[in-house]
Amino acid sequence: MDSCDVTVIGAGPYGLSAAAHLRAVKGLEVRVFGEPMSFWSENMPQGMFLRSNWTATQIASPGKNLSLESFQAEEGHGFKTPVPLDGFVAYGLWYQRQAVPDLDRRRVVSVEPDHPGFRVTLGDGETVKTRRVVVAVGIGSFARRPSEFESLPKCLVSHTSDHRDLTKLVGKRVIIVGGGQSALESAALLYEAGAEVEVIARTEKIHWLQGWASKTLHHRLGRLTSRLLYAPTDVGPAGISQLMARPDLLKYLPRPVQDKLRRRSTRPAGARWLVDRLQPVRINLGCSIESVRCQGEQVRLHLGDGSERIADHVLLGTGFHIDVSKYRFLDANLIREMRRVNGFPLLKSGLETSIPGLHILGAPGVYSCGPLLQFVSGTTYASRTLLNCVTAGKQSFNGHQSLR
Repeated sequence: MDSCDVTVIGAGPYGLSAAAHLRAVKGLEVRVFGEPMSFWSENMPQGMFLRSNWTATQIASPGKNLSLESFQAEEGHGFKTPVPLDGFVAYGLWYQRQAVPDLDRRRVVSVEPDHPGFRVTLGDGETVKTRRVVVAVGIGSFARRPSEFESLPKCLVSHTSDHRDLTKLVGKRVIIVGGGQSALESAALLYEAGAEVEVIARTEKIHWLQGWASKTLHHRLGRLTSRLLYAPTDVGPAGISQLMARPDLLKYLPRPVQDKLRRRSTRPAGARWLVDRLQPVRINLGCSIESVRCQGEQVRLHLGDGSERIADHVLLGTGFHIDVSKYRFLDANLIREMRRVNGFPLLKSGLETSIPGLHILGAPGVYSCGPLLQFVSGTTYASRTLLNCVTAGKQSFNGHQSLR
């Protein structure tokens, strides 16, 4: 059985950033498993753009040599904001080649307790003994499908994260459910490709990011004042943005206040640059879906206003619901012992769960650390707090210098 100090599971922005930081520690043996940037390259439609600003789109690294600017200078890419999805994926793959060239793409099938530490089993049956496990596998397991759609076949109803190529829906009548970035940008892409599109959302209005009021505020207040109001992490409205960028400060607030600020900072919203593209798209707001049923090879939807729609396909831009029990590779005993709230793990310093040595990075950390952890800009905080936790004390393990 092989052994190491830390095993990182996942090779998206959080897993790659964590690995890069941990490998900067002399004598620390770190192994990384996963397909690089797989969710971004396989579960997001081609043609999309990232809604975050340039600074917030950087994957954190121990130095400044793995920045977007370095990537562009070395690879010859010239994109600007909004950053195209394919450009960001290319950046992530370049980052992986620089920071984790020995990435092991084998699938992790189980993580079990094996005191002291854990036993990680791979798809080919090989096992790895490790002192710590860092889970950074993203949100692919958490796609939210409202209950009224659960019984319908995927050929008629799918989630936006089910698609890399939306052109298969061209020429069809598509109902898109949701009022956030994923739903709205999918609507624009489908309409531009030739589909008949309608958006249905419960929200009474679409919230636009970086709208006219925000631009006017920046212009009147000047760059310095704007920097005081808005953190580079690009999460949350004026003022609140600075607090969202500081999870260690946010956690001292009463839980009801944290929850309110989190909802305000991550409510469904669309990037301002979508407004013109959506002008020809029918958007039905303040409308609920009361029931749905199959009608031959189509879907009939009964809406809250009494009207009905018939669609060839329903596309759900309904976001994600975190529930770490859906990480099938985690042993049932680990899930049972882990302290959780509504599916979220309760995390301590270093994004460590209630199980010593087991860390979870990314969106599952939102309950404990705030909404920063569901964005790429959160890789800076996540990697640094993980690194501080891991290097806090040293113990020997299987003849290696092991950290706990």
